[in-house]
Amino acid sequence: MEEPITIVLVEDHPMTLAGLSQLLQDEPGLQVVGTAETGAQGVRLAEELIPDLMLVDLNLPDISGVEVTRQVKAVYPHLHILIFTAFDDDSSVLHAIEAGAGGYVLKSATPAQIVRSLKAVAGGDAVFGPQLAHRLVDLFTAKARTATPFEGLTGREREVLELVARGWANQAISRHLGITDKTVRNFVSNVLIKLQAATRAEAIVRAREAGLGSGRTVPGRPGTSAS
Repeated sequence: MEEPITIVLVEDHPMTLAGLSQLLQDEPGLQVVGTAETGAQGVRLAEELIPDLMLVDLNLPDISGVEVTRQVKAVYPHLHILIFTAFDDDSSVLHAIEAGAGGYVLKSATPAQIVRSLKAVAGGDAVFGPQLAHRLVDLFTAKARTATPFEGLTGREREVLELVARGWANQAISRHLGITDKTVRNFVSNVLIKLQAATRAEAIVRAREAGLGSGRTVPGRPGTSAS
């Protein structure tokens, strides 16, 4: 049996925090290991517990969810972060993704949608709505380097990047290549490091600019990649 995905929740409203904890405590494959009501507390818990995933409120009373993301990702680049927000057109969401968040989920989302989003981001997928997709493309296109270090990728890493750029989720890549989900996650992490890409979304944009990812996509993927 695989180890559960460990989660730290950072939310300044006690009732919302309690509701999230209650929602996730009996969810198979997820385990809440810590909760915080301020951004500083969230950063400290990340350092103490090193969870797999953090769900971080965008608007906190001390430091913002963007700053929490920036501080945590600077020390633990492989720790996944999902932003929890009331608005999907907030420019702060874009800044959080730029800082390294794997996406966001709306506070108005259903419990099932929240759980799916958490599991998707924990698996290395990017989760964000279509309203933000074109803004992400603009952002990462402006940052893209003229030279792409794809020559540093192994054949399998390039193959995985091709499928990621098509919008395939990790489970679909796993089935297609006949390897485990964990192996796919490792390949994706290696690709991000070699491309010096902060997030999966940035890697997708750079891969597509280089001509990768022109094939078919897989339907039913959680969230929407920058396409």
